[in-house]
Amino acid sequence: MDRPLSVMDHLEELRNRILFSLFLIILCTALAYSFVQQIMSFLVRSIGTLYFMSPTEAFWVQVKLALFVGLYCALPFIFYQIWKFVEIGLKQNERKYVLPLSIASFILFTLGGAFCYFFVIPVAVRFLLSYGSSTLLPLISVSKYLSFIGCLVFAFGFTFQLPLILMFLARVGLVTCASLRKFRRFAVLGSFIIGAALTPTPDMVNQTLLALPIIVLYEMSIWLIKIFEKKKEVQSG
Repeated sequence: MDRPLSVMDHLEELRNRILFSLFLIILCTALAYSFVQQIMSFLVRSIGTLYFMSPTEAFWVQVKLALFVGLYCALPFIFYQIWKFVEIGLKQNERKYVLPLSIASFILFTLGGAFCYFFVIPVAVRFLLSYGSSTLLPLISVSKYLSFIGCLVFAFGFTFQLPLILMFLARVGLVTCASLRKFRRFAVLGSFIIGAALTPTPDMVNQTLLALPIIVLYEMSIWLIKIFEKKKEVQSG
């Protein structure tokens, strides 16, 4: 049997995994900086010309963009480090799911980010720019636009982890299909609160565009957990 770990052992394990993740982010950021111009051209397609308001803004925007891309490229390894840390509290027969969970986490993050970039951001940009007029012309700062995209993409990416997290909690017996249904109304309310907290703008459109996928993912999780529970009943019966 594995030796039980003390609190200090857990903290040491967490520290090592955080340091390793930071090293990977720095390495991936340095590699991404070589392609930052091509990435920038891809990102500004839906908005057109952007402007920088200070001599240093253009430089720091490229550094920030390289950091975003580096963080994304390091995510498969970061998710693996997260699930490996969670593995400490799992039973021996449950530890085989660590690698599949890491891969699934990255896939779900990518799906969430892609959904945001290709569907949500164009709608949000058109809506927000519609407030312009002949006397109110948009002059969009490149740093503000990049922060807007980055916050939304990462918010959607991490939000799409919800089914995986709930399935994991169901697997270890912390939630059930019945309990999730019982708290459905609170989940809907919480979805809009999360949408308000994670979106970079206070308008209801962006909040709703994030809240609705959370609600759909919550319902999908209930359905998946129900299938899991039926399968477990068949195996035990």
